[in-house]
Amino acid sequence: MEWSLSDDRPIWVQLCEQLRRRIVSGLYPPGTKLPSVRELAADAGVNPNTMQRALTQLESDGLAVANRTAGRMVTDDIAAIEAIRRRMAREIVDRFYTAVGELGYSRQDAAALLKEEEYHE
Repeated sequence: MEWSLSDDRPIWVQLCEQLRRRIVSGLYPPGTKLPSVRELAADAGVNPNTMQRALTQLESDGLAVANRTAGRMVTDDIAAIEAIRRRMAREIVDRFYTAVGELGYSRQDAAALLKEEEYHE
C-alpha cells in the first residue's frame, strides 16, 4: 500500500489514518511487530518525528502498544480493532449519504442505488 499525502491537512494526521487503515484491513495483523519509526518514515518520505507523532496517536487510540524490548506492536485486542474498523466504515457510509444527498437523493433512494449496484456486479 503506497503512502498518499497531501498539503490540505497535517501530515501526521494523514499518516495516522493510513496506518490505522493498514491495521484494520489486516495488512498489519493483530499482535505483529510494526516497522520501526525510521523504516516507516523513510518509506513514507517524511521526517521520523512526524511518523513518531502518528504512531503515538495510534497508541492513544489503542491500536498499537509500545514494548521496550520488542518495539511497537499492533494490539492483539481484536475487538478494539473491529470497533475502529466499524467506525471508519460508518464514516465512509455517512460521506456517501451526504454526497448523494447533495444530488437530491434521500437516504432511502441512496440505499436503493446501492442495492441496484449489487445486481450489476
